[in-house]
Amino acid sequence: MRRLLAAAVTAALATALAVGTALGIAAALRTTPEQPNTPLISYDTGRPAR
Repeated sequence: MRRLLAAAVTAALATALAVGTALGIAAALRTTPEQPNTPLISYDTGRPAR
């Protein structure tokens, strides 16, 4: 009976850990990364340098 209880507790903990990991990965994939607001190409539009 003790082995059955230990196996059940171990299986329950493993299941909880797997579900938590899956939810964490899904949440991480759902977030959008911050995109920098810097252009790749910029043109000088001010006064010309002397």
